Amino acid sequence: MAVPELAPRRTFGGIVAVWIAAAVIGVLVGLFAGDAWRAQWLAVGLGGCLILSFAIQLWSGRSQGFTQRVAASALGALVVMGVISLGFGLAAIVPG
Repeated sequence: MAVPELAPRRTFGGIVAVWIAAAVIGVLVGLFAGDAWRAQWLAVGLGGCLILSFAIQLWSGRSQGFTQRVAASALGALVVMGVISLGFGLAAIVPG
């Protein structure tokens, strides 16, 4: 018989933490990487966010919904980095 958790930990904070890390990585890559290498470094940053999401969700110690939480973290990081890279891409084609 399984014992229910009396006070389950909140898991949404770990998901948002990965999204914030993705935003920071995306901005840093956009500022410091050259135009020719930006896409490659964004892929490396997204891989780092995936590893970070695994680490945070394993650290939380809850097995229920682990896959969904990791997927939400990784998909959110992908969307955040995509929006940031879209902004840098549009900024690169605007004359100025």
